[in-house]
Amino acid sequence: MNKKTQPKQTIAPEKGRILSKPRIFFGLMFILFSIVLTFSFVSYLMNWKADQSQAGTMLDKSIQSSNVFGKVGDWLGNLFIFESIGVASFIIAFLFLVFGLIILKKKMFKPWKTVGHSLFFICWLPVFFGAITKGQGVLGGVYGYQIMDTLNSLIGIVGLWLVLAASILLYFILEFNLRPSSIKSRLDDINENTIGKVKSMLPKSEENFEADDDLIEEAEEAGPNVTVTDIPQPEKIQEPVELPKGFPEVPVAPTLAPIETPNQTSFEQEKNTFSQPLNVDMNFSSKPAVPMSTPAEAFDMDIPSKSSGKEEIKFNIEVAPVIDVLDDSDRKSQELVEKHGLYDHKLDLAGFQMPTVELLKDYGSEEIQINKEELEENKNKIVGLLKNFNVGISEIKATIGPTVTLYEIVPEAGIRVAAIKKLQDDIALNLSALGIRIIAPMPGKGTIGIEVPRKNPTMVSMRSVISSQKFQNSDMDLPVVFGKTISNEIFMADLAKMPHLLMAGATGQGKSVGINAILTSLLYKKHPSELKFVMVDPKKVELSLYSKIERHYLAKLPDVDEAIITDTNKVINTLNSLCIEMDTRYDLLKNAFCKNLKEYNKKFTERKLNPENGHRYLPYIVLVVDEFADLIMTAGKEVELPIARLAQLARAVGIHLIVATQRPSVNVITGMIKANFPARAAFRVISSVDSRTILDSPGADQLIGKGDMLYFNGNEILRLQCAFVDTPEVERVAEYIGEQKGYASAFMLPEYVSEDSSNSVGAFDPNEKDALFEEAARIIVSTQQGSTSMLQRQLKLGYNRAGRIMDQLEASGIVGGFNGAKAREVIISDLHSLEQFLEDLRR
Repeated sequence: MNKKTQPKQTIAPEKGRILSKPRIFFGLMFILFSIVLTFSFVSYLMNWKADQSQAGTMLDKSIQSSNVFGKVGDWLGNLFIFESIGVASFIIAFLFLVFGLIILKKKMFKPWKTVGHSLFFICWLPVFFGAITKGQGVLGGVYGYQIMDTLNSLIGIVGLWLVLAASILLYFILEFNLRPSSIKSRLDDINENTIGKVKSMLPKSEENFEADDDLIEEAEEAGPNVTVTDIPQPEKIQEPVELPKGFPEVPVAPTLAPIETPNQTSFEQEKNTFSQPLNVDMNFSSKPAVPMSTPAEAFDMDIPSKSSGKEEIKFNIEVAPVIDVLDDSDRKSQELVEKHGLYDHKLDLAGFQMPTVELLKDYGSEEIQINKEELEENKNKIVGLLKNFNVGISEIKATIGPTVTLYEIVPEAGIRVAAIKKLQDDIALNLSALGIRIIAPMPGKGTIGIEVPRKNPTMVSMRSVISSQKFQNSDMDLPVVFGKTISNEIFMADLAKMPHLLMAGATGQGKSVGINAILTSLLYKKHPSELKFVMVDPKKVELSLYSKIERHYLAKLPDVDEAIITDTNKVINTLNSLCIEMDTRYDLLKNAFCKNLKEYNKKFTERKLNPENGHRYLPYIVLVVDEFADLIMTAGKEVELPIARLAQLARAVGIHLIVATQRPSVNVITGMIKANFPARAAFRVISSVDSRTILDSPGADQLIGKGDMLYFNGNEILRLQCAFVDTPEVERVAEYIGEQKGYASAFMLPEYVSEDSSNSVGAFDPNEKDALFEEAARIIVSTQQGSTSMLQRQLKLGYNRAGRIMDQLEASGIVGGFNGAKAREVIISDLHSLEQFLEDLRR
């Protein structure tokens, strides 16, 4: 018994002592907190834009975070990185690791030296990243931006960089002892070592070389019959040299033999012969053999001279021609092109006429009328207001746009930019303007911009931008003309390079007109064989005008009557059908060894792809979704997932998305949607929160409406006046296209059979039940509540699918019929009976 209990008595107290020591506990907690901080910071940097709008929603369970440590990780990242010192926060996590190791008595770092270096970089790195990014992003944090902004206003950008460079240079001088005296001493040591190694490799004296030269001169003076052995040798060479034991013997050079010539002439004649220029003669047999006595003479005798009278051998240079051999496929494609010409995708509708500019309404002269009194008045008000707040201005400039006038001011030295930003509401009050937007600083300029709406704005019509040379001569793949900028320049963008566009704006602010302007510009530029539209219109009235061009430009499912999709169930099937079309196109591109749609169509046009292998000319497909928020509320994930998949992958195969909504909230425009829509167009919204959701910055809440918009494509935000196209103009364009000869039908998308499709109530087929049928039945029976809304919440389904599952439960006899506002009756009372019922259905 003593032997068995003895180990327990010795080990148990030891464990108690270890766990009871607060040193180990706090050390492990410090290390664990360091790891949590590190992973939270990394995850925050990867997803901060998507999760930025979730700040302050810690207790809202409906909002999910993409951070590794959830909302706590978002809070830590926002606190340390965004609101503090940027990426220098990783040093704080490192310090927690160091403190934890010190507490555990693991001396892997020198404590005071580590803390000193860390404090320096905590102060230096945010300012450095703030100067690089100019306050954009989160690399420098609020601390870095504020310090950078203060130094920039005090000493200018050059002085700021001098301070940063001097501080980091001083740090390395103090840390690595980089004083001039120490550097010179190190270089002297390196030079001495190098010179010593070179001297050890050289011979210790030059006496041997001088002795060899004397021997050669005496041999030439003595005559041809005198050998080197007959010449008196220097004493140092004649003395025998004793070698140490084990050293290899040096072979003795043979004595020089007499030089013999064919005619036994004098040495001077032979010497004259060898002194003539050399000429290489490849015919060695015609030269008499000459015995050689020294290596030098042997080398000379081996190369005959020009005086030998031999002719030079002809040396012909010939460059082999480059043989360009076509492989079998290229040869066949070249033969087809020579016989039939390039493939013409417009041949099916060869007589199609593009719409004319006369179809669009002419609003007369659109020249900007300059009101000098208004400009002078606004200038005086701005200057006077800024002076009242002790903000001096050295220069001011006005740029007049169609609806907005941009006043660019250059503040005096020492004026902080933040001080002018805070005066936005005061300037709007003083000017009595609808909305003032301050751009501080202007991108690429050393000025601050103040955008003031004009009292009498100028119309920007669709006809003026369509008839412009910039649009007519554009070589973009999918040219979209939005309107005009503040400087009255026509603004165009390529939808193929965006590659998707997200639009948002409150009701009545010009969002629908913006969609019509985009569609009209594409109709004026692309042939029906090059472009197809998939239009989704939950409101049923916005896009109905384009139903007349169904046989020319629209695409739809095979079993759908109307090409303009309004039913939510058909929207889901259409989106999934587009995913199938995307996968099919990727297979075609893979087999054709092409990276994008443009390369593929070029190969097909050059007849390098065989239609018998499934290849065909692929038109661009543009998916237009009006009022995306309504689809999210009615269908949820069933719409969001295919939209996100198309946005992630479809751009390479020519499928592009235009998604519009009047409710830019985080539950509609999620982080996954925003990440794949780099191009954003924002019309006037109600609050700055909506502006931050769509643009990641304020400003859209300060627009004046009526087509006034902000466009963002990853670089900078541009203010535009969207071109106005009225409903009668769209009708005339659609009628002009619809009256012409079109295809036999609309462009057919691949057929999609929904996995959750089921028969109607009363004709239930167990083989075609929904994949979530059994799980839904267990939820209904366990809660004894036959509610469709409960299935939506529990299974996270859209209303349509939850309703179909409920119909299947009714047809199978699990729940009763529809009972108005009340929940359905649950016929099966317990889970055991339900399992037996489901087992019978499986049979």
